[in-house]
Amino acid sequence: MKRFRPFSLLLAALCVLPLLPVRARAAEYFVYVGTYTRDKSKGIYVSRLNTATGKVDEFQLAGEIGNPSWVTLHPSGKYLYAVTESGSQGRRGGSVSAFSIDRATGKLTALNTVSTKGSGPCHLAVDHTGKVLVAANYNSGSTTAFPIHEDGSLGEASSFIQHQGSGPDSKRQQGPHAHCTTVSPDNRFVLVNDLGLDEVLIYKLDAAKASLTPNDPPYGKVPPGAGPRHLAFAPNGKFAYVVNEMQYSTTAFAWDAARGALTALQTISDLPQGADATGNTGAEIAVHPNGRFVYSSNRGHNSLAVFSVDSKKGTLTPVEYASTQGKTPRGFGIDPTGSYLLAGNQDSDTVVVFRIDKRTGKLTPTGQVLQVGMPVCVQFLAVR
Repeated sequence: MKRFRPFSLLLAALCVLPLLPVRARAAEYFVYVGTYTRDKSKGIYVSRLNTATGKVDEFQLAGEIGNPSWVTLHPSGKYLYAVTESGSQGRRGGSVSAFSIDRATGKLTALNTVSTKGSGPCHLAVDHTGKVLVAANYNSGSTTAFPIHEDGSLGEASSFIQHQGSGPDSKRQQGPHAHCTTVSPDNRFVLVNDLGLDEVLIYKLDAAKASLTPNDPPYGKVPPGAGPRHLAFAPNGKFAYVVNEMQYSTTAFAWDAARGALTALQTISDLPQGADATGNTGAEIAVHPNGRFVYSSNRGHNSLAVFSVDSKKGTLTPVEYASTQGKTPRGFGIDPTGSYLLAGNQDSDTVVVFRIDKRTGKLTPTGQVLQVGMPVCVQFLAVR
């Protein structure tokens, strides 16, 4: 009779045992918050989000800088860039600073600072190759591009475009006001929202030269007096969504990637029917990572408008209007897993955590309310 060796018996036993589930490691993200440093804030703050538990740590100062109202990350995860929003109309007092990131703690070390050649810089974007940084100067209405060096530091401005024109609102649109820079998914174009012109300007991007040149067609239009503020692309790259500050609405566009062209599909109110719109302005916009929902914030109504997306048409349908549990939600961010939304309430000095229902898009407060002085921008970086 053939005998089984002990090792053979062990293998046979393992083959009939049920497989035990392997516990996946929780995804953790650094959460960076840009602020206005007018009172309680000293600059850029950092925390950690655990997407398995939804727990967000208390925020700590990551780097001191004046009025970093917008921060953005390098695709390598090694560097962070921040505006210093300063400079009055006609004065070129704005700047952008580069920082290296300590990937163990999230803390920042300053690398260098360069002029944006304009005033009131309020938004930044890094191209997908990590070679170019583009800034929007709100007060002076211009767009500036910078080369990014191998060490993450910035070179002096390599491209500068002064916008021209005005809009129908004599108080808010007396001249150009660049408000957002967005790199197209294929890295061939940069789209710049100009609140003063009611246009989303479109520039060709040459990443090797860190240069911008006007595209043909040169822009997409929102309704007169709407004031386009921020833009977010759908994950499939077929649609783009713009939050309009002055008319607290969202405009859906079809995006022709071959031509670099925007075609307006729909403009929908960010407020529920019959809501008091007194003093309300639109602020931030984001598309859920699954592409099924769009979120837009209301300052004044103090809410987040949630829309479902028609996957074929790109148009929007209201889902709900969720309170941000605070005042003046200027900026918010959705973590890359699409599980949580963190809303920065500028005038409450709080960041409020919401759980996202990935089936419906609806938001539920988790009960976490974190203290940060005047939070106005939220960004996520995976912890290694």
